[in-house]
Amino acid sequence: MTDTPGTRAVLLMNLGSPSSTAVRDVKTYLHEFLMDERVIDYPYLFRKLLVDGIIVPFRAPRSAEAYRRIWWDEGSPLIVITKRLVAELSGRVDVPVQWCMRYGSPRPDEAMDALLQANPHLREVLLIPLYPHYAMSSYETAVVYAQHWHRKKHYPFQLSILRPFYDDAGYIEVLSTHIQQFLKPDHHLLFSYHGVPERHIRKSDITSQHCLQRADCCDVASPAHAYCYRHQVIRTTRLVAERLQLKTEQYELSFQSRLGKEPWLRPYTAQRLEELPAEGRKKLQVVCPAFVSDCLETLEEIEQEGKKIFMEHGGESFQMIPCLNTIPAWIALLQEWIHQFVMGDRTMIWNELQNTKAG
Repeated sequence: MTDTPGTRAVLLMNLGSPSSTAVRDVKTYLHEFLMDERVIDYPYLFRKLLVDGIIVPFRAPRSAEAYRRIWWDEGSPLIVITKRLVAELSGRVDVPVQWCMRYGSPRPDEAMDALLQANPHLREVLLIPLYPHYAMSSYETAVVYAQHWHRKKHYPFQLSILRPFYDDAGYIEVLSTHIQQFLKPDHHLLFSYHGVPERHIRKSDITSQHCLQRADCCDVASPAHAYCYRHQVIRTTRLVAERLQLKTEQYELSFQSRLGKEPWLRPYTAQRLEELPAEGRKKLQVVCPAFVSDCLETLEEIEQEGKKIFMEHGGESFQMIPCLNTIPAWIALLQEWIHQFVMGDRTMIWNELQNTKAG
């Protein structure tokens, strides 16, 4: 049995973006992003010295230029795509839908304020973090930030959370079908996921004795897998490869966006882009399943810089497969999850963030 109208709502949450390509706005964004203790998890004073004294002053001008190369007429691609996604969903579901960002605006509380103002009898909001996989620096920080504002403003409604959907059958079907439309049989397929430091994987291990403790840790069953980014991206890749009937030699996975010199998850995408042509894989397609919306990490880091690296090292053909963005099948899947929520099906829902260790 469903509730009366106006008692449930949905909040989509994405990463965020600078408000413009001006260096000052990029500095503001980078400061908020990199000062997040779940992104750079060093003690506060050291993190502040590192971020404000070294990283932001040097990185902001380069990042601003990178954003200029991918900026759309309507604004940041990530923001525009998220708005379009909400607009499409709003016309298909019977509950209000709002959107917010982890960094920048609108903040979660601004979106919650709007939902409550329009729906004063609101009893439950479903938070949908637009991250398929659990990682400290993406899914977890988004949820913790939303929960912070929910508690701080004492909202009268419950905040429920869509769980990571990296292995959901519907998601795997949508992602696989999307990739299949672009696949070229004579091209190698690279699954490039956003990288994280190895210490994040260890820190998220609720058992403290599994992740990265053995070479096959991601293949040996463990409660740690519920919060292990490495396990989850490997699982997504294998499920998609099985669905597409890819042979082992036709695809591989790697990790992009490394920051600093400490060990991050390997292999590194940039390194593989240099090596692949020499290995005879001169025709390449790249897909980035850690993102559901195209953004700086896909449009600039892969489609522009990644292609440049690959071609300069002997590549002959390069194509980035776009993210799910607003394709009808992705919208339909979100619609189905929302319908389940409205009907009281809790299969995909967490009422609280399950992992308390990493935070």
